[in-house]
Amino acid sequence: MNDLVILAGAAGSAGAGVSGPTADLIFGDWYPALRADVLRVGKMTKALLLGIPMVLGRKNDGTLFAMRDLCPHRGIPLSAGWFDGETVTCKYHGWQFEPCGGQCKEIPSLTTHDSLDATKIYAVAYPCVERDGYAWVYVPEPGTGRSMGELPPVPEVPKFSAKYRSAHLVADLPCNVDHGIIGLMDPAHGPFVHQSWWWRSKASIHEKEKHFEPIPEGFRMSAHAPSGNSAPYKLLGVYGEPIVTTIDFVLPNRRSETIRCGTKWFSSLTTVTPVTASTCRIDVYAAWNIFYNVPFVTSIATFFGARFVAQDQQTMVEQAEGLRSNPALMLIDDADKPAKWYFALKQARLKGRKEHPLDGPVTLRWRS
Repeated sequence: MNDLVILAGAAGSAGAGVSGPTADLIFGDWYPALRADVLRVGKMTKALLLGIPMVLGRKNDGTLFAMRDLCPHRGIPLSAGWFDGETVTCKYHGWQFEPCGGQCKEIPSLTTHDSLDATKIYAVAYPCVERDGYAWVYVPEPGTGRSMGELPPVPEVPKFSAKYRSAHLVADLPCNVDHGIIGLMDPAHGPFVHQSWWWRSKASIHEKEKHFEPIPEGFRMSAHAPSGNSAPYKLLGVYGEPIVTTIDFVLPNRRSETIRCGTKWFSSLTTVTPVTASTCRIDVYAAWNIFYNVPFVTSIATFFGARFVAQDQQTMVEQAEGLRSNPALMLIDDADKPAKWYFALKQARLKGRKEHPLDGPVTLRWRS
């Protein structure tokens, strides 16, 4: 039986009690801020994450830091000041901060007659860790303060051999994070958005059946043979081994895919990160040992991967034009079921409830 859900506009609420793309942001988790290779000792780099202006850098020992780009004294951006590899100094009055914890080390204007203890003052600093070439920043719930408790693990792409190649891609999207994420997990757009000789065509559309299962804060497309109408998967047939792929989606914004073919493997992590309430950024990091000795394999993979991501980006740009009129939108079964699960999972997390839209394995069918 068809299950049609109407979403009331690009920023409204859905009918039948289902929330539409509200652009509510999920705090209390890790997000990729930027590529770590742009962070150099003695240099500060600005970033915008969940609408928060940040400044990031690398200390003399290689440790990364992330701070709110704001001096707690008079509000000037810390990025306007200086960083010597150990200390961030505000340009306005020379206040000095240890960047990883945010503790104030010195206030030059204080005299021996002042009783103020500068070390009891803190600028806002965020946990920042380097993984897979990204600077991941933990953005706590507003009002949490410096006591964040135990943090969840930093996301990382699984690797199944010591030797592998890797590549990354990035694209800015002119839409809120909800539209970016449901576009990311949409299984039916491939033969249309990604029409090409090296991927899919409309003529290749056929009915598919996939099995899903619940996982903590997400869902999994259970291990299965990949689509036979995608040229990249067909190439793996040269190894003569069964090909199995598993795809996970986990809040707040992560789609991971693992493809195994005997001892050969390919893994990727794609994130859709809210930059502001109305814009987001898609990052893709992939690692693999397939075709390891093929010349220029990384350049070839990056070229076609960039084409693939650019197709999604262009579609989202075009969709943004239509969304300006705030139309009513809809979700249908079964192809849009993962989007419904995402909204349910997100609302449960935002409301602090331990609820899951899947109570067991589910089979979905669609044509693509």
